[in-house]
Amino acid sequence: MATAVQERPGRVTSFLKLVAIEHSVFALPFAYLSAFTAMLVDGGRVRWLDLLLITIAMVGARTFAMAANRIIDRRIDARNPRTAGRELVTGAVSVRTAWTGAAVSLVVFLAAAAALNPLCLFLAPLAAVPLVVYPYGKRFTDWPHAILALAQAVGPVGAWLAVTGTFAGSGPAWLLGAAVGLWIGGFDLIYACQDAEVDRRIGVRSVPSRYGLRFALHASTVAHVVTFGLFVWFGAVVGLGWLWWVGLLLTAVAFGYQHVVVTPTDLSRVNRAFFTANGFVGIVLFAFALLDLVVRLDLRP
Repeated sequence: MATAVQERPGRVTSFLKLVAIEHSVFALPFAYLSAFTAMLVDGGRVRWLDLLLITIAMVGARTFAMAANRIIDRRIDARNPRTAGRELVTGAVSVRTAWTGAAVSLVVFLAAAAALNPLCLFLAPLAAVPLVVYPYGKRFTDWPHAILALAQAVGPVGAWLAVTGTFAGSGPAWLLGAAVGLWIGGFDLIYACQDAEVDRRIGVRSVPSRYGLRFALHASTVAHVVTFGLFVWFGAVVGLGWLWWVGLLLTAVAFGYQHVVVTPTDLSRVNRAFFTANGFVGIVLFAFALLDLVVRLDLRP
Protein backbone atom coordinates (compact mmCIF):
# COMPACT_ATOMS: atom_id res chain seq x y z
CA MET A 1 0.00 0.00 0.00
CA ALA A 2 1.47 3.31 -1.08
CA THR A 3 2.10 5.86 1.64
CA ALA A 4 1.30 9.50 1.16
CA VAL A 5 4.30 11.75 0.76
CA GLN A 6 3.99 15.23 2.16
CA GLU A 7 5.17 17.72 -0.41
CA ARG A 8 7.61 20.30 0.89
CA PRO A 9 6.79 23.92 0.05
CA GLY A 10 8.80 25.53 -2.74
CA ARG A 11 11.74 27.83 -2.20
CA VAL A 12 9.74 31.01 -2.78
CA THR A 13 6.96 29.95 -0.42
CA SER A 14 9.45 28.96 2.27
CA PHE A 15 11.36 32.21 1.86
CA LEU A 16 8.19 34.29 2.17
CA LYS A 17 7.36 32.39 5.35
CA LEU A 18 10.90 32.99 6.60
CA VAL A 19 10.52 36.76 6.27
CA ALA A 20 6.85 36.79 7.40
CA ILE A 21 5.91 38.80 4.32
CA GLU A 22 2.34 39.28 5.59
CA HIS A 23 3.64 41.43 8.45
CA SER A 24 4.50 44.18 5.94
CA VAL A 25 0.99 45.43 6.59
CA PHE A 26 2.10 46.81 9.97
CA ALA A 27 4.60 49.32 8.54
CA LEU A 28 2.83 50.29 5.32
CA PRO A 29 -0.11 52.27 6.81
CA PHE A 30 2.17 54.90 8.33
CA ALA A 31 4.20 55.24 5.14
CA TYR A 32 0.93 55.78 3.27
CA LEU A 33 -0.27 58.28 5.89
CA SER A 34 2.94 60.27 5.51
CA ALA A 35 2.73 60.09 1.71
CA PHE A 36 -0.90 61.23 1.58
CA THR A 37 -0.15 64.09 3.96
CA ALA A 38 2.78 65.17 1.77
CA MET A 39 0.56 65.01 -1.30
CA LEU A 40 -2.00 67.23 0.42
CA VAL A 41 0.73 69.78 1.16
CA ASP A 42 2.36 69.40 -2.27
CA GLY A 43 -0.51 70.23 -4.59
CA GLY A 44 -3.37 68.22 -3.12
CA ARG A 45 -3.37 65.50 -5.75
CA VAL A 46 -2.81 61.78 -5.24
CA ARG A 47 0.12 60.40 -7.22
CA TRP A 48 -0.75 56.76 -7.70
CA LEU A 49 2.58 55.81 -9.26
CA ASP A 50 4.43 57.25 -6.26
CA LEU A 51 2.24 55.18 -3.94
CA LEU A 52 3.03 52.05 -5.93
CA LEU A 53 6.76 52.75 -5.80
CA ILE A 54 6.59 53.51 -2.07
CA THR A 55 4.85 50.15 -1.55
CA ILE A 56 7.53 48.33 -3.53
CA ALA A 57 10.32 50.13 -1.67
CA MET A 58 8.80 49.44 1.75
CA VAL A 59 8.16 45.75 1.07
CA GLY A 60 11.63 45.37 -0.49
CA ALA A 61 13.37 47.03 2.45
CA ARG A 62 11.43 45.06 5.05
CA THR A 63 12.01 41.75 3.24
CA PHE A 64 15.74 42.51 3.02
CA ALA A 65 15.79 43.38 6.74
CA MET A 66 13.99 40.21 7.80
CA ALA A 67 16.12 37.96 5.61
CA ALA A 68 19.33 39.55 6.89
CA ASN A 69 18.05 39.25 10.46
CA ARG A 70 17.29 35.55 10.08
CA ILE A 71 20.67 34.86 8.44
CA ILE A 72 22.68 36.75 11.04
CA ASP A 73 20.74 35.26 13.96
CA ARG A 74 20.42 31.68 12.72
CA ARG A 75 22.87 30.25 15.28
CA ILE A 76 21.22 32.16 18.12
CA ASP A 77 17.80 30.98 16.89
CA ALA A 78 19.00 27.38 16.98
CA ARG A 79 19.78 27.69 20.70
CA ASN A 80 16.39 29.15 21.62
CA PRO A 81 13.46 26.70 21.87
CA ARG A 82 11.01 29.43 20.74
CA THR A 83 12.90 30.05 17.50
CA ALA A 84 14.45 26.64 16.85
CA GLY A 85 11.73 25.86 14.30
CA ARG A 86 12.59 28.76 12.00
CA GLU A 87 13.27 27.87 8.41
CA LEU A 88 17.03 28.51 8.39
CA VAL A 89 17.47 26.41 11.51
CA THR A 90 15.45 23.44 10.25
CA GLY A 91 16.87 23.61 6.72
CA ALA A 92 13.52 24.40 5.08
CA VAL A 93 15.35 27.39 3.57
CA SER A 94 19.05 27.22 2.77
CA VAL A 95 21.40 30.04 3.70
CA ARG A 96 22.15 30.47 0.01
CA THR A 97 18.46 30.91 -0.80
CA ALA A 98 18.09 33.39 2.06
CA TRP A 99 21.08 35.43 0.82
CA THR A 100 19.66 35.38 -2.70
CA GLY A 101 16.28 36.59 -1.45
CA ALA A 102 17.93 39.30 0.63
CA ALA A 103 20.00 40.49 -2.33
CA VAL A 104 16.99 40.57 -4.66
CA SER A 105 14.96 42.46 -2.07
CA LEU A 106 17.73 45.03 -1.60
CA VAL A 107 17.97 45.57 -5.37
CA VAL A 108 14.18 46.01 -5.56
CA PHE A 109 14.33 48.56 -2.74
CA LEU A 110 17.13 50.54 -4.40
CA ALA A 111 15.44 50.38 -7.81
CA ALA A 112 12.16 51.71 -6.38
CA ALA A 113 14.07 54.50 -4.61
CA ALA A 114 15.82 55.40 -7.88
CA ALA A 115 12.49 55.51 -9.69
CA LEU A 116 11.07 57.92 -7.10
CA ASN A 117 13.67 60.71 -7.13
CA PRO A 118 17.43 61.35 -6.77
CA LEU A 119 17.20 62.21 -3.07
CA CYS A 120 15.57 58.87 -2.27
CA LEU A 121 18.23 57.02 -4.22
CA PHE A 122 20.99 58.91 -2.43
CA LEU A 123 19.53 58.19 1.01
CA ALA A 124 18.43 54.58 0.38
CA PRO A 125 21.78 52.98 1.32
CA LEU A 126 21.78 54.97 4.58
CA ALA A 127 18.24 53.74 5.32
CA ALA A 128 19.44 50.16 4.88
CA VAL A 129 22.22 50.49 7.48
CA PRO A 130 20.09 50.19 10.67
CA LEU A 131 18.24 47.27 9.07
CA VAL A 132 21.49 45.29 9.09
CA VAL A 133 22.91 46.70 12.33
CA TYR A 134 19.81 45.76 14.35
CA PRO A 135 20.43 41.98 14.55
CA TYR A 136 24.05 42.66 15.52
CA GLY A 137 22.88 45.06 18.23
CA LYS A 138 22.05 42.27 20.66
CA ARG A 139 25.74 41.39 20.59
CA PHE A 140 27.10 44.78 21.72
CA THR A 141 24.32 46.71 23.52
CA ASP A 142 21.56 46.06 26.04
CA TRP A 143 19.33 48.37 23.99
CA PRO A 144 19.07 46.81 20.50
CA HIS A 145 15.41 47.88 20.56
CA ALA A 146 16.56 51.47 20.01
CA ILE A 147 18.24 50.43 16.75
CA LEU A 148 14.99 48.81 15.61
CA ALA A 149 13.14 52.01 16.52
CA LEU A 150 15.52 54.01 14.31
CA ALA A 151 15.07 51.58 11.43
CA GLN A 152 11.28 51.84 11.68
CA ALA A 153 11.30 55.65 11.95
CA VAL A 154 12.81 55.85 8.47
CA GLY A 155 9.60 54.68 6.74
CA PRO A 156 7.34 57.75 7.18
CA VAL A 157 10.23 60.14 6.52
CA GLY A 158 11.19 58.25 3.38
CA ALA A 159 7.61 58.27 2.14
CA TRP A 160 7.44 62.05 2.56
CA LEU A 161 10.71 62.52 0.67
CA ALA A 162 9.44 60.14 -2.03
CA VAL A 163 6.55 62.52 -2.71
CA THR A 164 8.26 65.89 -2.29
CA GLY A 165 11.91 65.16 -3.15
CA THR A 166 13.04 67.63 -0.48
CA PHE A 167 13.50 67.96 3.29
CA ALA A 168 11.78 71.35 3.23
CA GLY A 169 8.55 71.24 5.22
CA SER A 170 9.10 67.63 6.30
CA GLY A 171 8.52 68.29 10.01
CA PRO A 172 5.27 66.26 10.18
CA ALA A 173 7.05 63.23 8.71
CA TRP A 174 9.71 63.37 11.41
CA LEU A 175 7.02 63.50 14.09
CA LEU A 176 5.26 60.52 12.56
CA GLY A 177 8.56 58.68 12.09
CA ALA A 178 9.50 59.20 15.75
CA ALA A 179 6.05 57.97 16.81
CA VAL A 180 6.31 54.83 14.68
CA GLY A 181 9.87 54.14 15.85
CA LEU A 182 8.91 54.40 19.52
CA TRP A 183 5.78 52.34 18.93
CA ILE A 184 7.69 49.43 17.37
CA GLY A 185 10.67 49.80 19.70
CA GLY A 186 8.33 49.79 22.68
CA PHE A 187 6.65 46.65 21.50
CA ASP A 188 10.02 45.00 20.86
CA LEU A 189 10.72 45.48 24.57
CA ILE A 190 7.58 43.47 25.30
CA TYR A 191 8.39 40.83 22.70
CA ALA A 192 11.93 40.34 24.02
CA CYS A 193 10.56 39.48 27.46
CA GLN A 194 9.70 36.01 26.13
CA ASP A 195 13.39 35.22 25.69
CA ALA A 196 14.88 36.89 28.77
CA GLU A 197 15.92 33.70 30.53
CA VAL A 198 17.30 32.03 27.41
CA ASP A 199 19.10 35.24 26.40
CA ARG A 200 20.87 35.40 29.77
CA ARG A 201 21.98 31.81 29.38
CA ILE A 202 23.35 32.11 25.85
CA GLY A 203 24.71 35.67 26.16
CA VAL A 204 22.21 37.61 24.04
CA ARG A 205 21.81 41.20 25.21
CA SER A 206 18.48 42.99 25.64
CA VAL A 207 16.69 45.18 28.17
CA PRO A 208 14.68 42.29 29.68
CA SER A 209 17.73 40.03 30.00
CA ARG A 210 19.81 42.83 31.58
CA TYR A 211 17.30 44.75 33.70
CA GLY A 212 14.42 42.30 34.14
CA LEU A 213 10.87 41.95 32.86
CA ARG A 214 9.28 44.57 35.08
CA PHE A 215 11.73 47.28 34.00
CA ALA A 216 11.30 46.33 30.33
CA LEU A 217 7.51 46.52 30.54
CA HIS A 218 7.65 49.87 32.33
CA ALA A 219 10.05 51.18 29.65
CA SER A 220 7.63 49.97 26.98
CA THR A 221 4.77 51.82 28.67
CA VAL A 222 6.80 55.04 28.71
CA ALA A 223 7.68 54.59 25.03
CA HIS A 224 4.02 54.13 24.12
CA VAL A 225 2.87 57.13 26.17
CA VAL A 226 5.38 59.27 24.25
CA THR A 227 4.22 57.61 21.02
CA PHE A 228 0.64 58.65 21.74
CA GLY A 229 1.79 62.20 22.46
CA LEU A 230 3.62 62.33 19.13
CA PHE A 231 0.50 61.10 17.31
CA VAL A 232 -1.43 63.93 18.97
CA TRP A 233 1.27 66.42 17.94
CA PHE A 234 1.26 65.12 14.36
CA GLY A 235 -2.52 65.48 14.06
CA ALA A 236 -2.39 69.02 15.43
CA VAL A 237 0.45 70.11 13.14
CA VAL A 238 -1.17 68.65 10.03
CA GLY A 239 -4.60 69.94 11.00
CA LEU A 240 -6.40 66.61 10.81
CA GLY A 241 -10.10 66.62 11.58
CA TRP A 242 -12.32 64.84 14.06
CA LEU A 243 -11.98 61.46 12.35
CA TRP A 244 -8.28 61.35 13.22
CA TRP A 245 -9.07 62.03 16.86
CA VAL A 246 -11.66 59.24 16.92
CA GLY A 247 -9.03 56.88 15.50
CA LEU A 248 -6.54 58.10 18.09
CA LEU A 249 -9.02 57.38 20.88
CA LEU A 250 -9.38 53.81 19.62
CA THR A 251 -5.59 53.60 19.45
CA ALA A 252 -5.35 54.58 23.11
CA VAL A 253 -7.64 51.66 23.93
CA ALA A 254 -5.41 49.30 21.91
CA PHE A 255 -2.29 50.54 23.69
CA GLY A 256 -3.98 50.07 27.05
CA TYR A 257 -5.07 46.55 26.12
CA GLN A 258 -1.54 45.64 25.06
CA HIS A 259 -0.11 46.68 28.40
CA VAL A 260 -2.85 45.03 30.45
CA VAL A 261 -2.69 41.57 28.87
CA VAL A 262 1.11 41.26 29.16
CA THR A 263 2.54 41.26 32.68
CA PRO A 264 5.86 40.19 34.25
CA THR A 265 4.15 37.05 35.54
CA ASP A 266 2.13 36.24 32.42
CA LEU A 267 3.70 36.46 28.96
CA SER A 268 1.31 33.99 27.35
CA ARG A 269 -0.53 36.71 25.43
CA VAL A 270 2.44 38.47 23.83
CA ASN A 271 1.51 37.18 20.38
CA ARG A 272 -2.08 38.31 20.87
CA ALA A 273 -0.80 41.77 21.74
CA PHE A 274 1.36 41.74 18.61
CA PHE A 275 -1.19 40.58 16.06
CA THR A 276 -4.26 42.20 17.60
CA ALA A 277 -3.11 45.44 19.17
CA ASN A 278 -0.32 46.39 16.78
CA GLY A 279 -2.25 45.46 13.65
CA PHE A 280 -5.23 47.38 15.00
CA VAL A 281 -3.18 50.51 15.69
CA GLY A 282 -1.71 50.70 12.20
CA ILE A 283 -4.88 49.93 10.28
CA VAL A 284 -7.28 52.00 12.38
CA LEU A 285 -5.13 55.12 12.52
CA PHE A 286 -4.50 54.98 8.78
CA ALA A 287 -8.17 54.33 7.98
CA PHE A 288 -9.46 57.26 10.03
CA ALA A 289 -6.71 59.59 8.80
CA LEU A 290 -7.37 58.55 5.20
CA LEU A 291 -11.09 59.26 5.60
CA ASP A 292 -10.16 62.71 6.85
CA LEU A 293 -7.63 63.35 4.08
CA VAL A 294 -9.60 61.90 1.19
CA VAL A 295 -12.18 64.68 1.22
CA ARG A 296 -9.37 67.17 0.61
CA LEU A 297 -7.37 65.21 -1.97
CA ASP A 298 -7.85 65.04 -5.72
CA LEU A 299 -8.07 61.28 -6.43
CA ARG A 300 -8.09 61.55 -10.23
CA PRO A 301 -5.29 59.56 -11.90
